[in-house]
Amino acid sequence: MDPTAAGPLAGKNIVVTRPAGQATHLAEALVAQGAHPVLYPVLAIEPVADVTPILDAAIALDQYDWAMFVSPNAVDHALAVILAQRPWPACVRVATVGHSSEAALAQHGIAEVVAPQERFDSEALLALPEFVDVKGQRVVIFRGDAGRDLFGDTLKERGATVDYVSCYRRTRPALDPAPLLKLWSEGRLDAMTVTSSEGLRNLYDMVGKVGQGWLKSTPTFVPHARIAEQARALGLHNVVLTGPADAGLLAGLTDYFSRP
Repeated sequence: MDPTAAGPLAGKNIVVTRPAGQATHLAEALVAQGAHPVLYPVLAIEPVADVTPILDAAIALDQYDWAMFVSPNAVDHALAVILAQRPWPACVRVATVGHSSEAALAQHGIAEVVAPQERFDSEALLALPEFVDVKGQRVVIFRGDAGRDLFGDTLKERGATVDYVSCYRRTRPALDPAPLLKLWSEGRLDAMTVTSSEGLRNLYDMVGKVGQGWLKSTPTFVPHARIAEQARALGLHNVVLTGPADAGLLAGLTDYFSRP
């Protein structure tokens, strides 16, 4: 028998809402703790229909001082196109947020990366000394469709020229909520994990009126204050803010279910 099976997460049904193909690490970590991960992706990640803007960025890349990638999805979808056309130019510095994005860049051969090491968001990146004085610099931001504008807008205010390149799309999956509703009705859905505000809004819509009632009282673990604010705005009243990334979610779950 797994020695962790008697731990605080043993037997717990914990919903993992990461996109399909991006939930494996957290799911495996939960299984190792004796939990039962319930995979219910609330975002689907798709390539953009037209890669011309990415190809144009590849051609113009040497004109930029900085390239910023907002997520591992941005890294993979942008670099799949760019590196098929040309090597990454040494003159263009790279920035991102989050260890997962740094790891994705390293897999594409880009190891010199500027990124915050404590908080993993645009605000933390903007606070780094490299971005305090950017007057006259050119920055290209690779992101999904309709991403946050805070990083780019702030750099513009500080005197930089900023271009955006959308390299993937986020859509809401057409999933049947029946597996979640069944667990809720049996009193066996123990926790939700949600890793984006957009995903949370999708989840709220996907589970319908009946599911929303249960969701509002279900312990919901989120790794960023912005998601927690969105959860409370939707009426969720058992929101647990954890540390960043999968490690933070796992630690938060373990701490919560260790309490008497």
